[in-house]
Amino acid sequence: MFTKWRIFAVNHQRTFSVHLNTMCYCKIKANLKRLKTQLPLTRNYSSAPGIAGSDVKSLHSVINPPVAKIRNIGIMAHIDAGKTTTTERILYYSGYTRSLGDVDDGDTVTDFMAQERERGITIQSAAVTLDWKGYRVNLIDTPGHVDFTLEVERCLRVLDGAVAVFDASAGVEAQTLTVWRQADKHKIPRICFLNKMDKTGASFNYAVESIREKLKAKPLILQLPIGEARTFQGVVDVVNKEKLLWNSNSDDGKDFERMPLSEASDRELLKETIEARNSLIEQVADLDDEFADLVLGEFSENFDLVPAEKLQAAVHRVTLAQAAVPVLCGSALKNKGVQPLLDAVTTYLPSPEEREDRFLQWYEGDLCALAFKVLHDKQRGPLVFLRIYSGTLTPQLAVHNINRNCTERMSRLLLPFADQHVEIPSLTAGNIALTVGLKQTATGDTIVSSKSSALAAARRAGRGEREHGKKREAESLLLAGVEVPEPVFFCTIEPPSVAKQPDLDHALERLQREDPSLKVKLDPDSGQTVLCGMGELHIEIIHDRIKREYGLETYLGPLQVAYRETILNSVRATDTLDRVLGDKRHLVSAELEVRPAEEPCAVAKIEYADCVGEDLLQASREAIESAVHSACLQGPLLGSPVQDVAMTLHSLMIHPGTSTTMVTACISRCMQKVRSTLHALH
Repeated sequence: MFTKWRIFAVNHQRTFSVHLNTMCYCKIKANLKRLKTQLPLTRNYSSAPGIAGSDVKSLHSVINPPVAKIRNIGIMAHIDAGKTTTTERILYYSGYTRSLGDVDDGDTVTDFMAQERERGITIQSAAVTLDWKGYRVNLIDTPGHVDFTLEVERCLRVLDGAVAVFDASAGVEAQTLTVWRQADKHKIPRICFLNKMDKTGASFNYAVESIREKLKAKPLILQLPIGEARTFQGVVDVVNKEKLLWNSNSDDGKDFERMPLSEASDRELLKETIEARNSLIEQVADLDDEFADLVLGEFSENFDLVPAEKLQAAVHRVTLAQAAVPVLCGSALKNKGVQPLLDAVTTYLPSPEEREDRFLQWYEGDLCALAFKVLHDKQRGPLVFLRIYSGTLTPQLAVHNINRNCTERMSRLLLPFADQHVEIPSLTAGNIALTVGLKQTATGDTIVSSKSSALAAARRAGRGEREHGKKREAESLLLAGVEVPEPVFFCTIEPPSVAKQPDLDHALERLQREDPSLKVKLDPDSGQTVLCGMGELHIEIIHDRIKREYGLETYLGPLQVAYRETILNSVRATDTLDRVLGDKRHLVSAELEVRPAEEPCAVAKIEYADCVGEDLLQASREAIESAVHSACLQGPLLGSPVQDVAMTLHSLMIHPGTSTTMVTACISRCMQKVRSTLHALH
């Protein structure tokens, strides 16, 4: 058995030294695994970003590479498709970690929260910065669970491209559809990686077909698998007609051979690859006119002569236009296919300058950045993630927050690397930065160099948009932020004692700033604090974080679903209110119609008929809208908020001298009649 255990710390990292006499391998492994659960490990990174092994690069080239060499990408997928494992392999092969982490062992770089390592899932997105063959890759690993969909939403808002990871045995799954729609909303070019090709039941053709049918996308097959499930050995590069085989004796997957397919040894594979390449050329030619002219002009007789560089450039253009998605395959867990995936990221996904937003022209090179995430550090305070769209960030820089209309000073500028960060002297446009010192900035805020810079940009935007008659659009572009979904579940939360209530309020305030999808409100009837979140797991994680990070033992009430009500039929109602108060007569008569809205909307959409006078509306519009919105706070079935409804005011008559309070009361009575009618229909 063990003769001695020694546990010691080196550079703030816990390592284990085990002195053994005799013990079977399975018992050693079992004991080590049990010890890992008791003492969470911290990864030992090989070096600061930009230094891999003995290759020490110039600090300036590492921090501020050319914009064309930057790739801001996200890894997105359904839960348990292999996002974090793929990220771990990317970091290892790019030289930023010395060892391969494992989700099951709880020692991956991007899953650094205690809750993530215990559950083996990603809870919050983590950013890492790495270099690959002369390219700077800012990579964000996003959660796959639907409860943390805001993490995906706010990351996609600032990314230029994405890698969608699929389980090759399952194809497109439920959350895959959700993240795909989010990427569509933000118009993100993406490539597909069919992971787990070694898994029992893996099928390349099934996964590709599910992408075509369920996502309504056009897959461009750039790789073919060599074997499936247990027989999976490597991949075929369709563009270059080469096979990539990984050394079976290599534990880390760094050693692989790239060999041209030959007629002698790979007859069937070569035939299949030529057919796939010809099909790829035809697909791309249909989607890209420049490539079609090239193919039909010089290579119409023999597609085999089409240069790989020309085909890759055409696939890049098609991907950027989001007309199709390149498809690659591999097995991240078995260390196969990750290096070609990195090559595809740099080859096919766009650089920041290819994804420039139109509103940046108004800044004319001045600083413009978007805060997309906030974290709280016990020593440093709030850490704010910024995507720099134009200009340069430097430490000790005073910046202006347009949304909050305040000026703050950044104390430090960092390069994000999961839970470890590298301090840097400056960062230019196209990069993702981590700042210290911005105490009022929140998710979705626009950061500029000064208030005068924002006013100047607004003036330029106003002049430019007035020429096209779109001044409102210019204003919204300057403040483009992140859409926060409405909570789905809620429950009460109570501190262990009344004396701890201020501590709980402080913890919830910080957590809300980190996670805008978490809402906290006070129940007006009971006076209890109500926690509103995106799901059961979301609220459970928040409860656990309050206990671990803030040392508060809180009690949660029963979980309830935040139901919403809507209407299925149109209903009309008329009401007349005639009152004499003192020596004044108050007379209001109104007719309105409530119907299902054509598009989803959280707040009732209010319209006015042409016969309703504009002068009348100017005096009573606020009273009308207040009455409608108040009536939609509680529905007739469960008393839940009403949404996806539209109201049209067909007629309104107001006697001179009638107060706005009477107008509100009349509209409220009309809405009450609508409620009664709808309740009777049910």
